[in-house]
Amino acid sequence: MSSCQLVRIGEFCTIGSGSTPSREKAERYFRHGRIPWVKSGELRETVIVDTEEHVTEVALEETSVKLIPAGALLLAMYGATVGRLGILGVEATTNQAVCHLIPDPKSADVRYLFHALQARVEQIVARGVGGAQPNISQGVVKDLLVPLPVLAEQRRIAAILDKADELRAKRRAALIQLDKLTESLFVDLFGDPAMNSKGWPVQPFESEITSVRYGTGSPPEYVSEGHPFIRATNVKAGTISPKDLKRVPQSEAERLEKCKIRSGDLIIVRSGVNTGDCALIPPEYDKAYAAFDLVVQLPFSSAVFYNFLINSQYGKRVLAPLTRRAAQPHLNAEQLKSLQFISPPKRLRERFADGVAVIEKMKLKHRLSLTELGRLFLSLQHRAFRGEL
Repeated sequence: MSSCQLVRIGEFCTIGSGSTPSREKAERYFRHGRIPWVKSGELRETVIVDTEEHVTEVALEETSVKLIPAGALLLAMYGATVGRLGILGVEATTNQAVCHLIPDPKSADVRYLFHALQARVEQIVARGVGGAQPNISQGVVKDLLVPLPVLAEQRRIAAILDKADELRAKRRAALIQLDKLTESLFVDLFGDPAMNSKGWPVQPFESEITSVRYGTGSPPEYVSEGHPFIRATNVKAGTISPKDLKRVPQSEAERLEKCKIRSGDLIIVRSGVNTGDCALIPPEYDKAYAAFDLVVQLPFSSAVFYNFLINSQYGKRVLAPLTRRAAQPHLNAEQLKSLQFISPPKRLRERFADGVAVIEKMKLKHRLSLTELGRLFLSLQHRAFRGEL
């Protein structure tokens, strides 16, 4: 892209926002409605062709909700999804948290504008007002400057970025399919645990485990370099997420020696909104330290089996009566040991663990590829809007 002028979005886009028809008149404005009504939570960087809720023709006539044409760009202006984008694939309406941008087709290509805004999300959000979830005004969007080359150049850039994004989407889809493969393997070997369709004996969890102990309840000092310190926020999707991982110095590690965890242990969140979430400690976190959670030791194949079982919908239902007893969800060691789970034979657990190991290797390859594709996309995006693509 050769150098081109920066143009205010308000100069080539019609910009507005939607509204929420009165819920007190839901029968009139929502029930049996057929017009898609987009909420900010439905913006997921994709083309939107349907929505959770729909409004009626009467709502269009009697309220301030507006019909927006297909091809419009949508931007979340506030809330947990602030800065998220989407493109309308059909005519639709939106709520007041969504800003719509309708580009002049003689000046801007919507896919190009989507990528141009996506590249500036942090800049847009930074100009908002408020705390952890800033509000973006329509004025901020209108005043945003974007490079605007000729249409043919815009479409060329959009096609390159779309292709790179498509490759990332395929990797994400492959990871989802591999997760489904793990579920299929589990059901094939053990059946539906809720129905216990294969008639396995049901035993208290205590009979399966070697030991259960607590992580530290005393927050340690954190440092930038040191031993990994696993908190509840790191327990994600059956494993340990490095996002916001804290580390502790050697002096704290010595104090926390009894809270050291090993590869193959299970760590189970014991308090807070994600009480009961479980993770199998991977090798890279061997000899890390555990925060205010439960650390369970048991044979490796059983750890793999129960990690999947506890994180399943069935596992959540088993845990729910315990975690709902207080205003703040909480789980202790005695409660955990008393849980009743199916207990299939060791040989099947070993087959499941072997299968999961193969699937995890495949997932690792896709994650590494996704990371590389992410770097490629960001590089292309950076170059595109600096005139270097």
